[in-house]
Amino acid sequence: MTDGWTMSDDDGELPKAVDSRRRTRWSGIVGLTLGRWWRRATRTTTGRIVSTVAAVALTIALLVVITGVALALADGGVTTGDDADVRVIPEDSGTLSSVNGVEGPRLGETNERAATIRAQDGVDHASPVLVETAQLEASDAEPRTVRLVGVVPDEEPRTVAGLPTGELEAGDPHYANGSYDGPREGEIVLSPTAAERLDADAGDDIPVSIGGAGETERVDTAAPSVTVTVAAVADEGSGTGDAPVALVHLSELQSYSGGDDGQLADRLLIWGETEAAQSAASGAYPTAAVEVAGGTDPSALFDDGLAFATSVIALLVGVTICASFVATTMGMTVNEDRRTLAVLESVGFPTHSQLAVVAVSTGITTLVGSIAGVGLGMVGIVGVNAAANATVAPGAVAHFHPLLVPYAIGVALLSGLVAVPYPLAVAARTSVLEEVGR
Repeated sequence: MTDGWTMSDDDGELPKAVDSRRRTRWSGIVGLTLGRWWRRATRTTTGRIVSTVAAVALTIALLVVITGVALALADGGVTTGDDADVRVIPEDSGTLSSVNGVEGPRLGETNERAATIRAQDGVDHASPVLVETAQLEASDAEPRTVRLVGVVPDEEPRTVAGLPTGELEAGDPHYANGSYDGPREGEIVLSPTAAERLDADAGDDIPVSIGGAGETERVDTAAPSVTVTVAAVADEGSGTGDAPVALVHLSELQSYSGGDDGQLADRLLIWGETEAAQSAASGAYPTAAVEVAGGTDPSALFDDGLAFATSVIALLVGVTICASFVATTMGMTVNEDRRTLAVLESVGFPTHSQLAVVAVSTGITTLVGSIAGVGLGMVGIVGVNAAANATVAPGAVAHFHPLLVPYAIGVALLSGLVAVPYPLAVAARTSVLEEVGR
């Protein structure tokens, strides 16, 4: 015997019974809401439900496409213009030495290490890429600024900076095992824009001056000058856009620009089996960044200011538009559905259960819209890339990553959470007596 209360075996069953009733009540509310939502979507208010879902889907699709563009900006896919399977770039460079950009940190001993990589099983070819600004003399004797891209071509057709390397003689004989005293090929492949600016055709000889000028600066007329022969002019659909670009042999460009001292290059491209190429690249440059073609790292968004700002703006605009439309349409729907809510109250549904029905219905609408939006966004990314490749941009201008799926759905649900107070406020003002009087 004790002076206080004694706990019986039945006392432990009470919380379990309460939890069971709570789960049963919530499952009933969710089931009722799903049934009502499906009937409204297919029978009674099809137009309004479809329009709300469509608005959410379009907003989420736009968010996915813009975020995909931001991923491509962070990944550098817009400016590489090559068909390599693996790229090696200096760790701190980001998107460096693009066709239209400014030089950044460079890789060293690239000729030797590229030869080592080419000897690995599973690797088809490896080529350093050096980008330099040069002045090419046009037919009117006026110099024109062109970005020269040095590569080591092989027998296979490949693409670098949006131009075909197969138009150059295979190999790089001027390198001569590092002595840089081998024969010069003296060839150049012009992009359509470069050929137009120079008024040059295949077979023309063009004087080239290379110095330390930037994109808009004039090269010193006293800079070393050489003469190259136009091996080919790329087709209009080569993917270089409006950029005046030209391909030359790597070692010759290194000699012209002083990059032979250290065998410098802006990046190194590898073609072949992805795993083999990636392993060879990591072995040759353990401290450099190794990028796999088609691979996208979402964390790169936080390292690129423009890409991060683009994704944040897309997020804010997406949430604002989606939440506004959902709040408005769901508020109108609840206002027209007051009689049903009054019936629920009259049969014993308390106010919080009625509000739960409205909240779950809003959540279902945004969830369905977000799923449709992800699908539309994937299609949109494919369409944007196709349109860009057919017009001005080589490579992919937008990337899709699996994390975009939960991200887009999460943004839609967040929008629904922001929107739900308004339809809840409308539902809370419902009065049984007023609805009966109507």
